[in-house]
Amino acid sequence: MNLLPTTTRGDIAELQPRVAVLPVGSFEQHGRYLPLITDTAIACTIGQAIADAYPVHMLPPITMSCSHEHAAFPGTVSISAKTLYAVIDDIRASLARSGIRKLVIVNDHGGNYVLSNIVQEANVDGPAVSLFPLSADWDRARDHAGLVSDRHADMHAGEIETSILLHAAPELVRDTDADHDGGPRPFLLVQGMSAYTESGVIGFPSFATAGKGNAVLASLTDSFADHLKVLGATSWHGGLGEGG
Repeated sequence: MNLLPTTTRGDIAELQPRVAVLPVGSFEQHGRYLPLITDTAIACTIGQAIADAYPVHMLPPITMSCSHEHAAFPGTVSISAKTLYAVIDDIRASLARSGIRKLVIVNDHGGNYVLSNIVQEANVDGPAVSLFPLSADWDRARDHAGLVSDRHADMHAGEIETSILLHAAPELVRDTDADHDGGPRPFLLVQGMSAYTESGVIGFPSFATAGKGNAVLASLTDSFADHLKVLGATSWHGGLGEGG
């Protein structure tokens, strides 16, 4: 799979997008069978599905983020919350100079709590930034795809992540690890993932199928329209106009 957009300046001039899509992933352990780039690959897969359906400016991904809860496992690399904030703030400023003042952050790493604060702050003076997918978007996608597990039990490297990769990039999936239910995780922020899993997996990869991954992406693509609406980007002649 190609994690980078291949649009040219001519493509952008013709499209004249008013909304940019920024995938945010991570570089963290996903057990022994999924790659460290799993979250980045999934964020890009979601972003590309959106770009195929809506006239948005697809940006290259942020590939490292706040994965400190995975620090006990080999391979994980993190950046600080303040660095992630600063990078996104710089990206927004650069987009604004080119006339794009609406941004959707497509996040696939649950540990990036700072993104919620970034979005709240950005919208003080009016809708400008949305975070996608939200919990309701993920729940709708799970129901649509008929997933067996729920979001709490299938937290990491489980049914939904493996399903998306089996559909979009099966070459990235090795023989799956055993399912693992991490149970209640009241002190995840204090103790990290290693207190609740030895393998690095909390979820049910054995339930994963490519068909489920395809259905998850279809649902998320439909849900994205609500985010464009709340940002004031309205559909017209198959394109997006600046609302408000």
